[in-house]
Amino acid sequence: MASKIGKLPVAIPAGVTVTVGEGLVTVKGPKGELKQDVNNLVNVEVKNSEVIVTPADESKNASAAHGLYRNLIHNMVVGVTNGYSKTLVITGVGYRAEVQGKTIVMNLGYSNEFIVIIPEGITVVADKDGKLTISGIDKQKVGEFSSQVRKLRGPEPYKGKGIRYETEVIRRKVGKTGVK
Repeated sequence: MASKIGKLPVAIPAGVTVTVGEGLVTVKGPKGELKQDVNNLVNVEVKNSEVIVTPADESKNASAAHGLYRNLIHNMVVGVTNGYSKTLVITGVGYRAEVQGKTIVMNLGYSNEFIVIIPEGITVVADKDGKLTISGIDKQKVGEFSSQVRKLRGPEPYKGKGIRYETEVIRRKVGKTGVK
């Protein structure tokens, strides 16, 4: 049984080159270059400006890897053409973040400020409204780093203070009510 997602070919836009080597797929584009190791459960080939991923055999593991590697290659192609970004919103009195070189300095209501080192290949922009925009060409790195920053002070349900994704909805709870 073949993967539904794996059957779809990955279109290669103009200005992007995909090279398939021995166990390695390299995608070069206007924003940079990404590499992905590929195991022997799938075969990857480039035909007519499309990348086609096929399972090597009929095993369950090959079927699972079929959709996985197709999506990883698709994410690489999108990353080198458009890039990925996530926006974090910092909410709370006195909560703020500031980018200083390759670090982010954040005041999050604790006695000490947090200093977070920005990894290689990721850019962070902080604005006055308490928004941090994390962007890069590698979808996994952008998601992982924004998750680590969010973990420093996750949103709480009573006042909504903390760090949340821009698209995230915080379910608010009713606090204490005075009983007469």
